[in-house]
Amino acid sequence: MRQGSLTVVGTGIQLAVQLTPEARACLQRAEVVFHLSAEPVTREWLRQILPASRSLDSLYVSGGDRMDTYDAIVEEVLGAVRNGRNVCLAFYGHPGVFVHPSHEAIRRAREEGFEARMLPAISAEDCLFADLGVDPGVMGCQSYEATDFLVNRRRFDTSAALVLWQVTVIGEMHHVLEPNLRAFGVLVDYLLQFYPAGHEVTIYQASPYAVCDSIVNRVALSLAPACELPPLATLFVPPAKRPTPDPEMCKLLGLT
Repeated sequence: MRQGSLTVVGTGIQLAVQLTPEARACLQRAEVVFHLSAEPVTREWLRQILPASRSLDSLYVSGGDRMDTYDAIVEEVLGAVRNGRNVCLAFYGHPGVFVHPSHEAIRRAREEGFEARMLPAISAEDCLFADLGVDPGVMGCQSYEATDFLVNRRRFDTSAALVLWQVTVIGEMHHVLEPNLRAFGVLVDYLLQFYPAGHEVTIYQASPYAVCDSIVNRVALSLAPACELPPLATLFVPPAKRPTPDPEMCKLLGLT
């Protein structure tokens, strides 16, 4: 194993309080710390507790290709690893959920013979389950990135919950600052082929601050395009019907 290592951590969604003790210890032990956060107050907090840490936010350019930005992030981080440093890379939320650079940095580091790992963290999905009172073990849960859901016409079950992520940037391949409302309307029109117009859905965004409530806007599906979309909005669609048990499978399992 070559000298130099990479540990990728998440800061959770809520500022400071959702950083795990394991992740905090890793940040404090690292020789080099990089961080990337969609939330400016989180960036400032990280600078305060780790003055020598480096923000990677400047690599994002409005209108720039996201994959080019991701590659620049990975190369910046791996440059320190290749110099033999023990590096910690921190992302907002969970570092493995909708974070391409984290997986790519670990893949390349391991490919080059460096030790690399990822630590778990609290994600927006964890917050959604808590804030909306959703138990995926009871109703089932399907989770898709919104563009992928539409472009690949993912098969889904209307008797289980449906979670659609990144609904403000549907179809966007570049870094953008404003929600794509037209594309969100396309998503809603597509869903209306499978759900009643009056089916209640939730436009959700987890709060980054313990003192503030999350955004929870419950609305009829057909009216969702008229709603204001917060920057990191997720669309939660509850089941529209009960599942139908299969008699043969019930018999095999001895269920009545």
